[in-house]
Amino acid sequence: MQEFIRQLFSDPQMLRMGHAQRGADLNLGLGWIYYGLARLIRPQTAVVIGSYRGFVPAIMARALADNSEQGEVVFIDPSYADDFWQDPARVNEHFLSLGAPNVRHYRLTTQEFVGSSDYAALGAIGLLMVDGYHSAEQARFDYLSFLPKLSADGAVIFHDTLRERTSTFYGPERAYQHTVCRLMERLRELPGVEVLTLPFGAGATLVRGRPASAELLNGAFS
Repeated sequence: MQEFIRQLFSDPQMLRMGHAQRGADLNLGLGWIYYGLARLIRPQTAVVIGSYRGFVPAIMARALADNSEQGEVVFIDPSYADDFWQDPARVNEHFLSLGAPNVRHYRLTTQEFVGSSDYAALGAIGLLMVDGYHSAEQARFDYLSFLPKLSADGAVIFHDTLRERTSTFYGPERAYQHTVCRLMERLRELPGVEVLTLPFGAGATLVRGRPASAELLNGAFS
């Protein structure tokens, strides 16, 4: 495992994006939670929406490879931040170099992916990571799109959930507000759902169960 982490952190970009990771002591930070959940739930399929350089997909893929079920990660990222995920050959080489060959990337938005035959063919999902466009509205869409496919013992992780802030991730001309925390507030009010926020790095919130009514998530986030 240490060799995997060394390889992961050989790219300094893997130490960014608020997962409380630290290179000096090969500490995955919140990544230990992602890895542990993937080992514990043992899903055949995990879905990751959004990743700057593949930190979460690689960790989950390693966990699934370490399980006897040998699952795979479906990774959805349209490569809007830059061109890193645009070339399929480069993407495959990137994950191979990280020791995570069991990542299947789709250069699509969630809206585009859910309209595809690949979405229709997905079986049960044991683990979902929502870390794409960080508005409450988009996080809600991501969550509700995959909730019907979530297995009975499955879990959802939302990233960047601690507070609202202005993000210039897509450039200063496309600045927007991170409001995922508003969705977490609404989820906490719903019967049938357990919500636990880990206040480290930018924050990760674990959600289990199913809302008694998904319609309760409708409406504007003020």
